[in-house]
Amino acid sequence: MIEVTDLVYEYPTARALDGVSLKVAPQTITALVGPNGAGKTTLLRCLAALEVPYAGRVTIDGLDTATHPREIHARLGYLPDFYGLYDSLTVRRCLVHAARAHGIAPDAAGGAAEKAASRVGLSDRMEKHAGELSRGLRQRLAIGQTIVHEPRVLLLDEPAAGLDPQARRDLSTLLVSLKDADMTLVVSSHILAELEDYCSEMIIIEDGRIAGGKAVKVRDVERPRYLLEIATARSDLKEFLSGRAGLDVIEADEHHALFTFTRNPGARAKLVRDLVGAGFEVSSFGESTKALEDTYFAQVKRS
Repeated sequence: MIEVTDLVYEYPTARALDGVSLKVAPQTITALVGPNGAGKTTLLRCLAALEVPYAGRVTIDGLDTATHPREIHARLGYLPDFYGLYDSLTVRRCLVHAARAHGIAPDAAGGAAEKAASRVGLSDRMEKHAGELSRGLRQRLAIGQTIVHEPRVLLLDEPAAGLDPQARRDLSTLLVSLKDADMTLVVSSHILAELEDYCSEMIIIEDGRIAGGKAVKVRDVERPRYLLEIATARSDLKEFLSGRAGLDVIEADEHHALFTFTRNPGARAKLVRDLVGAGFEVSSFGESTKALEDTYFAQVKRS
């Protein structure tokens, strides 16, 4: 769905993107993570055909952003970090205005607005003015405006910034529903906890480059990540685990190991028995609840 090859973008005093190459599969939610100033927003703007790179190529749904920017805009929705709403307009009028701005005909704009409002949970607030909405509902309206033309790709820059815990949970549910409706999403943030609930892939950007050179899978339903801790240090922990069929070590030291393994209860029970039988003092073993954070730091260490 999204393919970037050797992308370079330069500001007058600095190179923001330096040979970035990546692929994003269709109908996924991919986290774009990294510290402030790493190049996340610049990359998103290049993907959205809003910036012309110095070198390299970006294709969205098979179209080159350099030669088909208008066609890209028709297939894509982009919500920047700092977005604006017309506070004096009702939710309905905001959505209709966005529909018309995306080229939807006047007789179809009302229906498009109703559908977008339903998808973001604002059907009961259509006659409310945007300026009367809470921070979380304003975010929903902004996303509604971004998807009113039913794009195939959705780019979101720091969408959870400033939201309370309930609004963040609601946002997670919304984004998953959009993915299930056949959209491909790229969500940028420097706060990993915001992305943990809904992202399955992750792209780490540091100093304008992709750490590890490609996107990494965060979670797999059939092969989740497990975290193992042993009480007494053993230098051969990684070697022992690496020798197990179907087990892939992500990172390990003398006390801890993070690895992917089958969800099968019998296989997991046998692993623990074998560890104990080999003299490893297992103090804890369970599925990792911080898959994104674990993967991020493991990948950064490798880079």
